[in-house]
Amino acid sequence: MNVDYLYGILNLNFWGYVLVAFLMVQFTFMAVTLYLHRDATHRSLDLHPALRHVFRFWLWMSSGILTREWVAVHRKHHARCETPEDPHSPVIFGLKKVLLEGAELYQAAARDPQVIEKYGRGTPDDWMERNVYSRHRNLGIVLMVLVDLLLFGVPGIIIIAVQMVANPLMAAGVVNGIGHYWGYRNFECPDAARNIMPWGFLVAGEELHNNHHAFPSSAKFSIRRWEFDIGWLYIRIFQALGLARVIRVAPEPVRVDRKHVDLETVRAVIVNRMHVLRDYTRHVTLPVLRQELCEAGGKVSRRVKKLLVREPGLLDSQAKSRLKEILAQNQTLNTVHEFRERLRVLWSGAHMSNDKLLQHLKDWIAQAEASGIKVLQDFAATLRGYSVQPAAA
Repeated sequence: MNVDYLYGILNLNFWGYVLVAFLMVQFTFMAVTLYLHRDATHRSLDLHPALRHVFRFWLWMSSGILTREWVAVHRKHHARCETPEDPHSPVIFGLKKVLLEGAELYQAAARDPQVIEKYGRGTPDDWMERNVYSRHRNLGIVLMVLVDLLLFGVPGIIIIAVQMVANPLMAAGVVNGIGHYWGYRNFECPDAARNIMPWGFLVAGEELHNNHHAFPSSAKFSIRRWEFDIGWLYIRIFQALGLARVIRVAPEPVRVDRKHVDLETVRAVIVNRMHVLRDYTRHVTLPVLRQELCEAGGKVSRRVKKLLVREPGLLDSQAKSRLKEILAQNQTLNTVHEFRERLRVLWSGAHMSNDKLLQHLKDWIAQAEASGIKVLQDFAATLRGYSVQPAAA
């Protein structure tokens, strides 16, 4: 009996089917990160219209995703992160639920008309969207099943299953779940987002979740030299082909030799606030902590370090009480902690005029330089030199 027809028109070997499944999943992740995330949601990337159509069509066929729904849910996630209104926060729902039922949480938010109306603005509303994608959202998946069976035969059933499971598990589960629960943090942003490198490498750069939440409008997710964002590699390739234009990337601190603090200094500090906080932790908080504990004959406790470094809004009542006790017992630690919190006023004081912001920074620097704490004095001198990054030519 001739069974070649059971393996589809292409009649591949085992590794051929594995490669096809892998490439299909990776193309889906590429479409999600480049088109849905960096282009449609955050406007950090401008894709060529032809490329947008290709990605939109593929997402409709491979997963039934509609641009407006995905964008709305993700924008709400950023706007209400780690609150009861966050569509899929493990801090609120628990890791197990987000990891295993992330797709269901996404669907619940995507079916809410108020979420779509408020957060889904500016997404495609052309003839294809209204008459094909939105009206027949499951037709694409049916077509994908038929094409897979025709090309790959019986193994196509497994390829279809892999395709259907990969995006909900890796994007909705791993990135939204583990990405807010376990991993390392480059920046103390106001939410629990974490980077899950290197084992999250196959999620098209989305594994660099802490970097993204620190700089949500950046088209490039990698920050440190050893971090690799494969989505950025895709962007550079499409740039070379004239199919993509980068609008924004995360700022890099620029320092100049300046004695006088002015509004440009204030603006530079605000724009680079994530870098400022990270440098403050590295060059002020941790050196003071090590010195104080060394003089007391103790070692740097990981728990104490976490309390001093962590974004205050992420500490529970017990942690806040413990931090208060630690600061009450050490005046130097209390001083550098207070200076850090006062520094935050620059980017949290939206109600303050430019003159007040400038005066606040001048006072902060002057008082830090008069503090008698060497590392704090050095940091204040560094802060004077912050400058706005020059626009790319």
